[in-house]
Amino acid sequence: MRTANVGRLDCQGDLSQSIRKLNPKSKLFILREAPQTLFPKLFRAWNVTHLVFEKDTDAYARERDMVVAALAENAGVQVITRYGRTLWDSDEVVAKNGGKPTMTITQLRAAGNKVGEIPRPIPAPQHLPDPGDMPISFKQDKPEVHPDLNFPRRVGPDENYSNIAGPQGDFAIATLEELGFSAAATTPHRGGETLALEKSQEIFSDEEYVATFQKPKTSPAAFEPQSTTLMSPMLHFGALSPRLFYWRAQDLVEKYGKGASTPPESLTGQLLFRDMYFAAQAAIGFPFVQTLGNEYCRFIPWHLPSKLEPADIDSNAIGGNYHVDSPQAEKWFKRWKTGMTGFPFIDALMRQLCAEGWIHHLGRHMVACFLTRGGCYVHWERGAEVFEEWLIDHEPACNAGNWQWLSCTAFYSQYYRCYSPIAFGQKWDKKGKFIRKWVPELKGLDEKFIYEPWKASIAALDKAGLKIEGDGLQGRRDGVYPAPMFDFGERRNVCISAMKRAYSIGLYGNDDRVKDGTWKELFKGVGETEMEGFGGFDGSDDDGERADDVDYERERARGGDSRKRGQKTMAKEGPMDRRVKKLKA
Repeated sequence: MRTANVGRLDCQGDLSQSIRKLNPKSKLFILREAPQTLFPKLFRAWNVTHLVFEKDTDAYARERDMVVAALAENAGVQVITRYGRTLWDSDEVVAKNGGKPTMTITQLRAAGNKVGEIPRPIPAPQHLPDPGDMPISFKQDKPEVHPDLNFPRRVGPDENYSNIAGPQGDFAIATLEELGFSAAATTPHRGGETLALEKSQEIFSDEEYVATFQKPKTSPAAFEPQSTTLMSPMLHFGALSPRLFYWRAQDLVEKYGKGASTPPESLTGQLLFRDMYFAAQAAIGFPFVQTLGNEYCRFIPWHLPSKLEPADIDSNAIGGNYHVDSPQAEKWFKRWKTGMTGFPFIDALMRQLCAEGWIHHLGRHMVACFLTRGGCYVHWERGAEVFEEWLIDHEPACNAGNWQWLSCTAFYSQYYRCYSPIAFGQKWDKKGKFIRKWVPELKGLDEKFIYEPWKASIAALDKAGLKIEGDGLQGRRDGVYPAPMFDFGERRNVCISAMKRAYSIGLYGNDDRVKDGTWKELFKGVGETEMEGFGGFDGSDDDGERADDVDYERERARGGDSRKRGQKTMAKEGPMDRRVKKLKA
């Protein structure tokens, strides 16, 4: 089942309980109909005078809310909106950035400073009024529910819209069973404001960890506990205020003084990245989540491009369907999605994502780089769609922004720096504990081969009860693990070559040649073939340490990188590593 459903229902149930504590006669009242058709009926039946809702900068939500606001004004209902999902109002940030999207943290902070200080959150209310009469004598208009991405996971019919006020007519929150799912969830991560506040209190009780947090020094291979806060699902569902989290962290940073971390690596820096993506989407609109029509996204002729409708070119042009221009790339994509690439660290991350709906931020970077510019050369939109389906903390702005960053189509441009699916995992977890958890086929393999099982001798494979064969697309088999999809070193150079040519041509998503397909002539004119070698690669591969490091790009421009070529660096112990040790002790 889609794990995000669990978090949403958790949050709704917790909110309802909180309302009941303030007024036992009240709760969260759920009506099961699309707002565009529901609200006009409610305005009349309930004698509504005011409609108050939180501003949403997602492109679809903006379109929906504009319709609802117009309906309210036509009915004489006063509309009041407030922002709450971000540190600053994203529209105000865009206005202070000259009407342009924030494509760097520097731009975000400069525009935010012009907007003003990030407001501190106000206290929660101490009481709520009794609910008024809520007749539902009107006809329910059931919304369109197709396509249903959750259909393969449902074990029964979806009865969510069987009655506008729920099966008992009491405005109850839907249950998993009503949605057609089994009661068992595969994710251990649960939601709700009560849990969010408890978790954040635990986090902030460790003042050194909060004040010295540095995201790049947290391990993507850590589990039970994980190496980061895991507050992103709480932020996504509105169970935790970003401004509350920001000010609790910032107050501790100021108290800690010398030695405290700073943005973008700090805890507050993670929230600034989030605001950067939200403001970028607020400025660009629908095209932000795609290449076509997006003037800030570089055009790269990836494999498996989206099928497009000409009428939708300047709005929401992608819908999950794509061209299989390369059967090989399609096979690679399927193996990536199912965690059967033959690269154990990649497979462990993808299996964790599928089961739990969450993986570490650097793990997301690893698998995104691998699918796009670091191996498969598959369109970033394909990966973004998988993340949209599986992530419990999915935000359209952050998801699209991160995929553009990792594919070097926007926000970041050092395409020649790739994460190694072997060395990057070894940096954090030499013994392969994370791999053994999520890829149990390899649990008995000697640690010398845990990241490269294809290098194991026959004797080592026999001892582990393991065979390396096939592509894994027929499903998992005990004692069998697939061979690697390709030679990573070769594929990295192929991808770098193709990226270099695409950068030299310099097309962006809003170019007419991208829209009408004549871009192909440009690439043919420079002899572009995906299998062409690359002569200009300088050999600087740091195993992913700086594969998406925006600070390093500035440092290198100033001549600040003094490391010798080929020199390896050991992962330094960060505050979360010390925190994990403390929790395990």
